[in-house]
Amino acid sequence: MSLPIEDYALIGNRHTAALVGRNGSIDWLCVPRFDSPACFAALLGSDENGRWLIAPQSHAKTAHRKYRGDTLVLETTFETEHGIVALIDFMPLNETSGRVDLIRIVEGREGSVPMRMELALRFDYGQTVPQLTHQSGTLRAIAGPDAVLLQSPIALRSDGLKTQADFVISKGETASFTFVRNDSDLSLPQAGDPLGLLHQTEECWTDWASHCVYNGPYRNEVLRSLLTLKALTFRPTGAIIAAPTTSLPERTGGSLNWDYRYCWLRDATFTLCALLECGYSEDVVAWREWLMRAVAGHSHKPQTVYGLAGERRLTEFELSHLPGYAGSKPVRIGNAAYKQLQLDVYGEILSALYIADRYHLKIEHDVWLKHCEFLSFLEEAWEKPDDGIWETRSGPRHFTESKVAAWVAFDRAVKLVEAEHLPGPLKKWREIRDKIHADVCAHGYNSRRHSFVQSYGSNELDAALLLLPLRGFLPFDDRRIVGTVEAIQRELMEGGLLKRFRRTAESGEEGAFLPCTFWLVDCLVAMGRRAEALKIFERLLGLCNDIGLLSEEYDCREQRQMGNFPQALTHIALINSALNLSPGHTPLKVGRAE
Repeated sequence: MSLPIEDYALIGNRHTAALVGRNGSIDWLCVPRFDSPACFAALLGSDENGRWLIAPQSHAKTAHRKYRGDTLVLETTFETEHGIVALIDFMPLNETSGRVDLIRIVEGREGSVPMRMELALRFDYGQTVPQLTHQSGTLRAIAGPDAVLLQSPIALRSDGLKTQADFVISKGETASFTFVRNDSDLSLPQAGDPLGLLHQTEECWTDWASHCVYNGPYRNEVLRSLLTLKALTFRPTGAIIAAPTTSLPERTGGSLNWDYRYCWLRDATFTLCALLECGYSEDVVAWREWLMRAVAGHSHKPQTVYGLAGERRLTEFELSHLPGYAGSKPVRIGNAAYKQLQLDVYGEILSALYIADRYHLKIEHDVWLKHCEFLSFLEEAWEKPDDGIWETRSGPRHFTESKVAAWVAFDRAVKLVEAEHLPGPLKKWREIRDKIHADVCAHGYNSRRHSFVQSYGSNELDAALLLLPLRGFLPFDDRRIVGTVEAIQRELMEGGLLKRFRRTAESGEEGAFLPCTFWLVDCLVAMGRRAEALKIFERLLGLCNDIGLLSEEYDCREQRQMGNFPQALTHIALINSALNLSPGHTPLKVGRAE
């Protein structure tokens, strides 16, 4: 049976990441990059699709886990009838292209505990069994472009499909297992000293965390979210992926399963706010540089989503050999959203530039000219239907939130020209901004419902409408905004959490969408309803797993996390809400009108 999603922990090296189960099994790891094929894919299938288990041989009475300080080093403590043992998992940070190190250290704490290790490598998403060879206590596995070295002082045995070991660990003893992946055409890599690499890895993470300037009441939760974002950052380019997984379902047994191992522009504004407010301007600069490389070229139409290095073709296909998490098919690789038109991308790009400018990050001339190209295209494109922020696959519509995002693009451009004296058709942009605003108020607002609606002519609500006041489109005390927030709470709230919108039976059900619920917190704080906001925020924090991680959604009926995990947008939203709720702190609003 599949472990609950919240039973997993994240470790990573900022090139890729692994999910470690509470039971000591690594069930997901893509090598050498986040978006590479997985060599452990049990998360989306069974043990036969690849995993790496280290655990007590007998049943553990308890399994307690934690990150060691402000790091991404995971420690799981098993208590058994024979004693207590700790399993320390981490991935050293290195710059060698194609190399991935993963180290597991078993440490005896009490008594003498019989342990077992089982490694089943399955390259290419769990379907390729490598050739295994043993030499001088070292295992080498090769298949196609991948080579893996496993080194340990513990005797290893193999049957050609799996590698196993049985050993006893006593108080004060340690045993290490070092996994090194490299390109198969290169010489056999040398494994480093496990304890030395442990110390070095802890130092690196602790040093980065020490630069956090937020010292409010939610520092622990904010810092864990920041560390998660850092772990989801592709070090060579500065890109931040949405999640390290693919096809974790929005509902158990459902088909709304997507590949999130890519970089969405829609998260730009929230990401910059969170990082800048917490003191990480260098990370923002790296992200902005990735963004400008990704959208560079003659195209005036930026994509919704890009690859880790700015790749544009993210062809989507299905893996029929994997049954999916808890039988949730299909398993998808790639994401067809890269071909969609989403107008909110333009608002995000201009808003990100505006926020960076307010933090005195220089706007280069060529960068500004590129943004002007986008605006030239948007001058007419804003009137077209698009696929919306939620990337619906039911055809383009005139989504209200998309139109507001187009308004944001021109609004921020006007502000930048006014403040920085940048070149641009200021009069024209003001006129377009005003025209979009009037159009949204005329067609996106339903007077019978006293609320803005999901799309023009629709009666449906959408939690994305909470972004209207957050982006400065209308004041928080405007009666239309007040009515919209109340309608969303009344009709989309379930179990104290918000759904994005009401799905039809044909489109499939999904859980509550956690980022939207954080946006509600932000709105309520700005509307002076702090006590109500705080109650919802505390409810959200209570959904974090035991090590502070959140996925994209939550199933209130099954009381479990759903969707890809951990989710960058959820943790970004957590940070911004914590900033908004912190006494005496005035965070940079996502879209504060000035």
